[in-house]
Amino acid sequence: MSSQRIAFKVSGTVQGVGFRDFTQRRATEYNLRGWVKNTHCGRVEGEAQGSEESVQKLLKDISKGPRMAHVVKVEKKEIGVKDGEENFACYKTSESGFANIE
Repeated sequence: MSSQRIAFKVSGTVQGVGFRDFTQRRATEYNLRGWVKNTHCGRVEGEAQGSEESVQKLLKDISKGPRMAHVVKVEKKEIGVKDGEENFACYKTSESGFANIE
């Protein structure tokens, strides 16, 4: 089974509603590796790696978000697979590292 890795950025009402925990729980459920964090500009972003089917399931979930979230936009791009990650981490808020998607 081949692995893929995506970077994602979620806009809308996605902070203060449990979005990172929601994403981490779902990613762990789907055996994905990667991370999720809030950004100072009010978005949630992260990276997810695993089977294409699992990555697609996660994208479907984060396009809706947890109950109190209101997702306006999900941007994603495929990036290179990384070795060495053992789980899906939840990081503290920091600056966005997500390059613009064209």
